Amino acid sequence: MTSGPEVLCVGETMALFVPAEPGPPDEVKQWLRTIGGAESNVACHLPALGVPSGWVSAVGDDPFGRAMLREIAAAGVDVSACYVDPKRPTGLYIKESGAGGSPVRYYRAGSAASGMGPSLLERLNLDGVRVLHLSGITPALSESCLALVRALLDMPRGDRLISFDVNLRPALWAGRDPRLLAELAGRADIVLTGDDEAQHVWGTGDPAELRALLPEPRTLVVKHGERGATLVEGEPLFAPALRVDVVEPVGAGDAFAAGFLAATLRGAEPLERLRRGHLQAAATLLTHDDVGVPLPRTVVDTLLKAGADEWRSARLTGEGVVRT
Repeated sequence: MTSGPEVLCVGETMALFVPAEPGPPDEVKQWLRTIGGAESNVACHLPALGVPSGWVSAVGDDPFGRAMLREIAAAGVDVSACYVDPKRPTGLYIKESGAGGSPVRYYRAGSAASGMGPSLLERLNLDGVRVLHLSGITPALSESCLALVRALLDMPRGDRLISFDVNLRPALWAGRDPRLLAELAGRADIVLTGDDEAQHVWGTGDPAELRALLPEPRTLVVKHGERGATLVEGEPLFAPALRVDVVEPVGAGDAFAAGFLAATLRGAEPLERLRRGHLQAAATLLTHDDVGVPLPRTVVDTLLKAGADEWRSARLTGEGVVRT
């Protein structure tokens, strides 16, 4: 008998197109279609980490929506609660590639996921769910999506935890006050934020100052980019990130969240929880994909046991671990 999800992730995923040939974006004729979404990324990481997961969203009754459900399910994720909207399309976005960087263009206005609202709760089976994972992207999509997030936060929790990754997307908050995210995050049990986005939302990226502004969540994780991350559940604990030969940075934050949540559900010690987040992020940084293949178990076990100096001296490459 298959167990249900232990972690249920709620949020929009879109069809993603990236250039399949070199050249300026306006001259590219061949594009590779994949998918991308913060919450589904987290859900797709978890089965490989031994944690059953589910993803809940709305997709259009179109080829992109069907592909999305099939590909996310192929990662071992339960997608049975997703809603196929007969009228609204699946959102999509384009990641350009050029000498000046890789700008992203979104085509998500009026998407199926933007039509989600509190009625989605009727589709949820929370039996056995230990963590409900949300992000700050969903409440920015529409007023009904904001109402959905508030409804999820209002539900009786019992022993179930709500994880909230701030995931600030400035373009989605144009003309709106992103400090609304402070209100929503303050009602979660686990909050993950980058120090840069925390600066926009709370006016500070300092972990101790953030903890004073967020007294209710039992767990606060502040990510400092390539420097590392700080866990605040009592005295702040900083764990440096691994040095990685980065191939593509997109998706590393979602990978960190998955590694951290999986370790938290196992009851791991604070340092291990941060390190497992860094290890999962490193696996994604080493690929072009939003969801990388987990690092070999021998590498993970060795690095988890490493002393502070040994951890800092490790560098991950496509060939493995290099000591410097």
